[in-house]
Formats: sequence, structure tokens, C-alpha cells
Amino acid sequence: MTRIYREPNNKLIGGVCTGQGEYFEIDFIIIRLIWAVAFFLGGIGLPAYIIAWIVIPEKPSHLR
Repeated sequence: MTRIYREPNNKLIGGVCTGQGEYFEIDFIIIRLIWAVAFFLGGIGLPAYIIAWIVIPEKPSHLR
């Protein structure tokens, strides 16, 4: 079973979107758009992103 990691190489802020895109095998731009919509429509996007940034570990160097 694969784990979800933050991607440190292709990140804009914390690598959360890139890691989620890799995990779900979809383009990370789509994930970024979903986070942006969640931020502007519900206001939950920013706190949820910060929590994800804290909870999701950074990808280890041997897996990069």
C-alpha cells in the first residue's frame, strides 16, 4: 500500500497538492484548484491545508 507524502521538489507552498496528486494519480493542478475553491467558497481551505501540511510527512530522500 502506498503512503501519501508531501513532495518537496515540485511544491508551491508546502508540497501538499503535489503529494496528493501523486497519491491519487491525477494532475496536481486539479488538486490546487480544489484547495483554492475550498478556500474561497467555504473558508475551510486554508485551515485544512495547514493541517494537511502538518500531518502529511515529507517524502523521504530515498523515495524521490
